[in-house]
Amino acid sequence: MKKRILTAIMAAMVLLTGCGGQAKTQKKASNVSYMESVNGKLKANVPDDKYRTTYEIFVGSFYDSDGDGIGDLKGVEEKLDYIKDLGFNEIWLMPICPSPTYHKYDVSDYEAIDKDYGTMEDFENLVNACHKDGIKLITDLVLNHTSVEHPWFKQAKEYLKSLKDGEKPDAKKCPYVNYYNFTRDGSESGYAQLAGSMWYYEAQFWEGMPDLNLDNKAVRNEIKKITDFWLDKGVDGFRLDAVTSYYTGNEEKNIEFLKWLNDEVKAKKPDAYMVGECWTDLTTYARYYQSGIDSFFDFDFANNDGTIVKTVRGQTTANGFGEQMVTAQDEIAQNSDGKGIEAPFYTNHDMARSAGYYPGDDGSKVKFAEGLNLMMSGNAFVYYGEEIGMKGSGKDENKRAPMYWTSDSTAKGMTKGPKDMEVFDMKYDPEDKQAKSDSSILSYIKQAIKLRNAFPAIARGTVAVDENASGDDILVTTRTPSDSSIEPVAIVYNTSEKSANLKTSDLPDGFTKLSGVLTVGKERITEKDGTITLPKETIAIYTKVD
Repeated sequence: MKKRILTAIMAAMVLLTGCGGQAKTQKKASNVSYMESVNGKLKANVPDDKYRTTYEIFVGSFYDSDGDGIGDLKGVEEKLDYIKDLGFNEIWLMPICPSPTYHKYDVSDYEAIDKDYGTMEDFENLVNACHKDGIKLITDLVLNHTSVEHPWFKQAKEYLKSLKDGEKPDAKKCPYVNYYNFTRDGSESGYAQLAGSMWYYEAQFWEGMPDLNLDNKAVRNEIKKITDFWLDKGVDGFRLDAVTSYYTGNEEKNIEFLKWLNDEVKAKKPDAYMVGECWTDLTTYARYYQSGIDSFFDFDFANNDGTIVKTVRGQTTANGFGEQMVTAQDEIAQNSDGKGIEAPFYTNHDMARSAGYYPGDDGSKVKFAEGLNLMMSGNAFVYYGEEIGMKGSGKDENKRAPMYWTSDSTAKGMTKGPKDMEVFDMKYDPEDKQAKSDSSILSYIKQAIKLRNAFPAIARGTVAVDENASGDDILVTTRTPSDSSIEPVAIVYNTSEKSANLKTSDLPDGFTKLSGVLTVGKERITEKDGTITLPKETIAIYTKVD
């Protein structure tokens, strides 16, 4: 009898222990977001190629390592863990060379680091740290113009001012007069007068940025030295500023110069990555791929009037979004012999930040728009601060506001931002608060990049749209890589503001396993009686069953 009682007590204790363990497990599971419950076990599987996920940084506003209020290169290095944890595997640094302006797009020394940002040793340390963490680093290369403070321009200016009336410039006495486009004809558009003289110089952007004469062989030799210098420092490539302005209004010559530049850089470093800013329409920037440059930014999809925003607002249908992805893919392939790499992006330093695109938004549309961006093919770019929904519009300084690490502006690492920036409040929580929430914009971006890194076909696969299964709200696509070792995926989108249904039979053949999800809220994807219900603004990744 005592034995039976003891056995019963022990059984009850085991049962209670089991129930307690189960309750604890259930509680833990309930604290895991739906996205994490599906995506949590995914592992990064990123081939070592140029299809990456890139984080654009304006150094001066990112992270201050020494307390002077200005972001610096050491600050970027201190935040590499943050960048890596989000899943980015490439960084684009906006201009870091000495310059008289805050934005530094007018360079006064192409082979040095601006003192506000640190030293060349700081840069070398950053490059080494990036490479140790498996992160590539590309830098801005500004070749259309220099600063008026550049020694080339200053010497040319002084020489021209010394000439007597009617005396012609002699390049043997001052070769720098041929480094720029000088003239005595003050009627030409885009020219500024050289103070204290009758000479004018081309300056298409503004008088502080004199345009270089890129036809001059000596200038091209200088450019070759500059690119070699930075490649020797370990950079993995360049972002090329204002490529449509190299020869204003002359697309053929712009492409010719880019071909020369690409050949020179690739001769030095064959795997260097080059991406150009060709701010124009798809048909035009697709032609620039004839130069051999790896990528040009997908401007048709970006900004507050681009394809991504129009899709989020419902102005472009789900099927229309898919068709435009295919159109971009095909035009780029036709102009690059299939070698071009798209460069999708949603916003950048010249555009108003996305938090202002959707009045009354609770963050759902900001999330979904970036999800559309990060699910595109190619090398996807994200501007710093967009991962937390920062605000910034109007003057350029506002678009380059301090990274919102915390609401305490005096906290370690916080920067002051550009001098002439206006004061305004952020719409969403700072990074330190968003990091603690599984429903934040930051958490969503992290999940999106996790999918991009886990399924390499997202970036590398050829996009095909299932027209029969797609419509106003639902888009069904496949991504099929040319490399058979990379698993193809199907990506299904609900772009509407309400839930939408899809028949399981409408999934592409064989793609029946739900392997990744991006949802803007807490609602789950469900399947019942042959019907899949997708919550509003949802993206789902399907793979084939083994």
